[in-house]
Amino acid sequence: MKIAIGADDAALALKDEIIEFLKSKDMCINDLGPRSKEEGMLYPDIAEKVATAVARGQYERGILICGTGIGMSIVANKIGGIRAALCNDVYSAERARKSNDAQIITLGARVIGNELAKKIVEAWL
Repeated sequence: MKIAIGADDAALALKDEIIEFLKSKDMCINDLGPRSKEEGMLYPDIAEKVATAVARGQYERGILICGTGIGMSIVANKIGGIRAALCNDVYSAERARKSNDAQIITLGARVIGNELAKKIVEAWL
């Protein structure tokens, strides 16, 4: 499975944790940025970049992370054909896939911790 991931500057550390977690599970993951605070990408720009790539079929799924996950979700859902779900718990992540076929999950780095984020991502896969 090919997964795109992106985050704003509030969520770089969690993004790196999720990337390592998915690599340990032999997932093909591509970091669409930013890779440092110096790149200065705002959440609307990265959300559009990841959601557009998923909508075009370049990736099967996408993960977007910002402070709350709300902004990323709003922007991603504006891209035609995308279903993005903000998930702060495992059950919501399971339902996002099983009931809504969400191709993108959004997470809030200031809302959930690293270990819960990994469990959410795993449940959504």
